[in-house]
Amino acid sequence: MKIKTFSRHLREGAKSLARNGWMTFASISAVTITLLLVGVFLAVIMNMNHFASKVEKDVEIRVHIDPAATKEDQEALKASIQSLPEVDSIKFSSKQDELKRVIKSFGDSGKSFELFEQDNPLKDVYILKTKKPTDTVKAAKKIEKMQFVSMVQYGKGQVEKLFSTVKIGRNIGVVLIAGLLFTAMFLISNTIKITIYARRTEIEIMKLVGATNWFIRWPFLLEGLFLGVLGSILPIALILTAYNSALSVLNEKLTGTIFEMLPYNPFVFQLSALLLLIGAVIGMWGSVMSVRRFLKV
Repeated sequence: MKIKTFSRHLREGAKSLARNGWMTFASISAVTITLLLVGVFLAVIMNMNHFASKVEKDVEIRVHIDPAATKEDQEALKASIQSLPEVDSIKFSSKQDELKRVIKSFGDSGKSFELFEQDNPLKDVYILKTKKPTDTVKAAKKIEKMQFVSMVQYGKGQVEKLFSTVKIGRNIGVVLIAGLLFTAMFLISNTIKITIYARRTEIEIMKLVGATNWFIRWPFLLEGLFLGVLGSILPIALILTAYNSALSVLNEKLTGTIFEMLPYNPFVFQLSALLLLIGAVIGMWGSVMSVRRFLKV
């Protein structure tokens, strides 16, 4: 396409927005409302996914070593564990380190455990993480069968429930977002269709005098792009402001807990770019699908 022709299409698309004031307003309003809903749900679901991923990464396996194992036996056990394809990292914690951890975890009341420093009943431990959190159970069951393993701890029963809940939550999130996007496409395309229907005579005349399909499509395609971009500006501005306020309020309340929101930068800018892209794509798609029926003259 020549630059001159493309410039003509740009001007025509922009002029159409001004000529059809109320219909333009209706289209932009539809884009704004639907993208605001999509943006809010995306922000919530992406934060939930961030929290779920953080919890999954905190899952670890604690392998208690048999007290009868020698240093050579411990090294052999370590090598066996490291050879498992699911294992990502492994760290040794002596029974003295374990006692210190117990004392620290109980705070002031943990001082009573200091009596065990001379006769420590705890065991040396290997602490490991898997490459995929969901492989925790599989790896733990393999390690339980190894020699010189006294006990394997990984939150049996609770870990399975955690992974199941996270999976269900993510699936629900995907379905909700897909449903919202489908609704957005339906509402926006129908609003744009009404705008184009009001100009069906213009399209038919252009077709009858010899204009090609794409010569007719381009101004409407660019008009849909403008509608989508303009309709995404307000949702983006509201989400930028609201998320910043939410971070200021919630971060103070969540301090010291396992909950953590996604940082403002780059999350909100990534979300803004995504909303802008969704608005532009849906606007163009709605225009192309709506004008198609009037090209069959």
